[in-house]
Amino acid sequence: MGTPRKHVVIYTDGACSGNPGPGGWAAILRYNQHEKVLQGAEAHTTNNRMELTAVIKALQALKEPCRVDVYTDSNYIVRAFRKDGWNAGNATAGAPPARNPSKTRTCGGRCWNSPADTTCVFLKVKGHADDALNNRVDRLAVEAMRRGQTETPDSSVSAVND
Repeated sequence: MGTPRKHVVIYTDGACSGNPGPGGWAAILRYNQHEKVLQGAEAHTTNNRMELTAVIKALQALKEPCRVDVYTDSNYIVRAFRKDGWNAGNATAGAPPARNPSKTRTCGGRCWNSPADTTCVFLKVKGHADDALNNRVDRLAVEAMRRGQTETPDSSVSAVND
């Protein structure tokens, strides 16, 4: 049997002022005691694009095959990837048609350029409730939107790119 893959927990969120309007996204990646925060913004976008961007950027940050739990309060993300499951190399066969075809076309392939053999499970959390990490990633996405920042990585996680 092969070496066990690292288990990474990811929380993602997107924010938009107006829809469309200025937007921001954020992701928190955790592996053991390590954490990495990613944020970014776009001047003219939609909330769904920011939700999707957060997931894509988080998965692209992985530098080796991992088991990944992606937590989101976005029904859009969960419905797109959870219906029949999803793993490296194939999008969900039963997923609804993409509302953001430009995003899905440019980041198709194996787990959006994450390492081969990476597997993802998408888990829905209730937004603006008692999940501390979901509330934190929401604040980070709103901060990114307000600052209009481009991408800024923070900290380091041994299972993800620096």
